[in-house]
Formats: sequence, C-alpha cells, structure tokens
Amino acid sequence: MTRAERGTIFLEKARVISQLAYDAEQFVLRLAAPKCAARAEPGTFVHLTCDAAIPMRRPLSIMRANAAAGWIELLYKVVGAGLHALAARKTGDELSLLGPIGRPFAVHAERPRVVLLGGGVGIPPMVFLAERLATQGGWKPLVLMGSEVPFPFRTRPSAIIVPGIPAGCIACLPLLEEWGVPCRLASCADFPGCFPGFVTELAAAWLESLTQAELAQVEIFACGPTAMLAASTQLARRYHLPCQVSLEEFMACAVGGCAGCTVLVRTGAGAAMKRVCVDGPVFDAYTVF
Repeated sequence: MTRAERGTIFLEKARVISQLAYDAEQFVLRLAAPKCAARAEPGTFVHLTCDAAIPMRRPLSIMRANAAAGWIELLYKVVGAGLHALAARKTGDELSLLGPIGRPFAVHAERPRVVLLGGGVGIPPMVFLAERLATQGGWKPLVLMGSEVPFPFRTRPSAIIVPGIPAGCIACLPLLEEWGVPCRLASCADFPGCFPGFVTELAAAWLESLTQAELAQVEIFACGPTAMLAASTQLARRYHLPCQVSLEEFMACAVGGCAGCTVLVRTGAGAAMKRVCVDGPVFDAYTVF
C-alpha cells in the first residue's frame, strides 16, 4: 500500500443489518460499519469477505452511507460463488470489510447541471452521488439509469417534470424523487415507463434539448459496463463536456499492492498503467477512452 492510502482504508468487522432481495438475484445489503461510513465518498468502494470458506474478497461499490448511524449500503447482483455466499448472509452475521477504498467523484461548482449515468451494477455510485448533492444544495442533478434486467427497486411514474425527456419516459427510482432529484430509466427490455433504448441514448436526447448556455453548465458522471462508459465518453465529446467514469476491474488486494487491476491511462507525461483500486476507480473519461 502506498503512503497516500495509509490511514484512509480501515479494516473492521461489519455486521449485517438487513438484506433485501430483488428480481434477477439482485440484493441491497445494509451493514453496520461505522469507520467506513464516516469516511465514504461517492465513487469509493469496499472489499468484502463474503464467507469464511471463500478467502478472496469481493469489491462492491458503496450505494449509500450514513455517518451518524454508522451504516453503509451495497447493491450487488449474484455472479459466482462469492456473491452467492454473500446473498445467504443473515441479519447479525459478521463480515470482514476493508474500506472505503479509491478516489471518489469530484464535482465542480461551475458545472451544477450534473448528469449521472448508471448502468446495471453501476447504479450504486450514482445513487450515492445524487444523495450527497441533494443534501448540499445548489446543484441540479439528473439521474439516468439503464438495465436489461428488472431494476433492483420498485419503479413508479415520476412526479417531477424534466424538459427534454422523450414522451412516455416516466419511470423513476422513488427514493431519488423523495430527495427531490429527477430520475428517468432506460431499457431495451420493454419495461413499462422506460425509455426504449440505451441510457446513453436517453442522455443524448436530453442534451440535444439544451441551449449552449445550459450545456456550459453540464458535467457527466458515469458508472457501468465498459461499452456504456465508452459510449458516455463519446457523448461527452460530441457536446464538449467534461466526463468522469468509474471503472470496474477484477482485483485481488484492492489496496494498491498487487497491481492486478491496472489499466492504460493517458497522462500529461504520456501513457501510464494506473491501478483501478487506489488510483481510481474514478478517472477522467478522456484519459481512458
């Protein structure tokens, strides 16, 4: 672990508070982890032991964190033996947790119209960032989410009007609406109320409706599959917008020691291999794609 990460990543015994199951083997796990909750930022993640019989930890993005109550929430979809074992954890179970890990998203006051794009298991950081912006005031976030399996929450028609959103696209995440954050959903799976296409296509339709003055206030933040992040970067280029992406990579240690999660990044000094775990997971999109 490099000196920059010392004192910022904590090892603690996290206790399961609740675990809610949704369609397509998706789960929202709430853990009592006060050290992590006190320091978590949107874009950071945890490295979690799923079961004592499975030595390798799993990296999971933080979806919500409540420092006062000492809990964090994680959204995950069961893929493989590790997350299958995690889905079997019950209230009161203890899990070894490392976190919070990584460089978070950085917002800029001159770009208050933040567009948050979440695809599939890339949804959690967008929820976290939206909640943080909603509590700070002065921001105009718009959250657009896409999924090809049922969303890991109960959707409902939005009560917040968003000019520029295509007609018929009315489904939203209720929790975001409770925070006063407008949200719309996209899917190619023909879910009711969703935009019939990719989330980046929905974002393009909204951006096309803005004036040049409004576009000058926009910044894009994205997390999801690699193809979606590449498309988000292309969209940002088309409208000359800054864009930050949160990458997902396989990782062993998650604290910068093994360098197993490196990606090629363009820097001012030329191409360099950067570790997704501690140099990221958030990067300037233009340096990666």
